[in-house]
Amino acid sequence: MRAAEYGNKAEREMLGICALDNSTPPNSRRVMPAAAIHAYNAAPRTGRTAMSKPKKAKADDTTIVVNKKANHDYFLEDRIEAGVALLGWEVKSLRQKKVQLIDSHIFIKNGEAFLLGANIVPLASTNTHSVADPTRTRNLLLHQKELARLFAGIQQKGYTCVCTKLYWKDHLIKAQIALAKGKHDYDKRDVEKEREWNIQKRRTLSHAMRK
Repeated sequence: MRAAEYGNKAEREMLGICALDNSTPPNSRRVMPAAAIHAYNAAPRTGRTAMSKPKKAKADDTTIVVNKKANHDYFLEDRIEAGVALLGWEVKSLRQKKVQLIDSHIFIKNGEAFLLGANIVPLASTNTHSVADPTRTRNLLLHQKELARLFAGIQQKGYTCVCTKLYWKDHLIKAQIALAKGKHDYDKRDVEKEREWNIQKRRTLSHAMRK
């Protein structure tokens, strides 16, 4: 076997291997013992000989805004993805995440769904020739089956329809809407206790891992 297969010069000297070059007489070359070969193969590699796994690229965060109040006040059940009819200045503002969904809600009328109360803040560079209404009513783009499902949930089962978040999907802006049931005060307290317990549990685990 060639000495180069056993690592760099320092590693070869440590294991008692002479460099196999033209200046070394054949009868002066030492043979690496079997035990040393096994120990060398089992030893972890460092530096240039280390084979590190490639790091996985983190997925880009496509979320624009999350309606935290909806998650706090309602039990969210049936979620549906909807398109949003937006103006040019609104898209530019959403790229900068200048939007708030806290006071927003959804209603269905004449076979169409509309987003009310979503506050999209105009940028300073917005064209002054167009009227920028931050809270205008915006049409949601849904299939007829999805509209019928939402309408049935609201009219027959007493659900409320809320917008839970806005996000990018490729080059389009989408809204996640959901049929929701209102939480009682005791439900909110239970959710808050569970949230606090999860936070405390993560802190305890993190502290234990640092020891």
